[in-house]
Amino acid sequence: MKKIGVILSGCGVKDGSEIHEAVLTLLAIDKSGAQALCMAPNIDHEEVNHLTNEATGKKRNVLLESARIARGNIQDIAKVKASDLDAVVLPGGFGAAKNLSDFATQGPKAQAHHEVARLIREMVLAKKPIGAICIAPATIAAILGKEISPTLTIGTDSSTAEALEKMGAKHQSCPVREFVVDEKNKIVSTPAYMLAHRISETAEGVEKLVKEVIRLA
Repeated sequence: MKKIGVILSGCGVKDGSEIHEAVLTLLAIDKSGAQALCMAPNIDHEEVNHLTNEATGKKRNVLLESARIARGNIQDIAKVKASDLDAVVLPGGFGAAKNLSDFATQGPKAQAHHEVARLIREMVLAKKPIGAICIAPATIAAILGKEISPTLTIGTDSSTAEALEKMGAKHQSCPVREFVVDEKNKIVSTPAYMLAHRISETAEGVEKLVKEVIRLA
């Protein structure tokens, strides 16, 4: 049974993992006959009120919040190596651009969390596939853009696409229900809620991405 890592970034679209995208990823992995291994950085992040979209002034722990989605079955990403996995997928949500990297505040100057960057680079060196959903390709670009110039998509948003290209990635526009494959580097991406207006649109793209990631594995 193939083991697919899922890198979570908290719990909730405004300050963590986009819950629909994360759950749809886990469902697609299970339906494909593979096993998910959830992980997250053990760091604190700023809490956002999801009703008002305002910061509360409080902090939450990314690993503890991600454990809500993973039903407690989760590991600190610092303890996970590429040799433990056949592939890895990063759901989106602002946490991917706030907690897995600082793209939300630094744009093209973004840097990824050191343990996230380590694992992604290990996966590339091991020639194991990577999936990135919604805004998560920005974190991939921050890690790999200048090293391997990966082809990625965040959909059709021109300003975000421009930022990815400034980091060294190649952006390819993509409709919401589809995905983009960088065959050379084994990286798959899909727009999800960067474009989606309905959960069914996100579900179709995420399921296709997971199937492709598993095929590449």
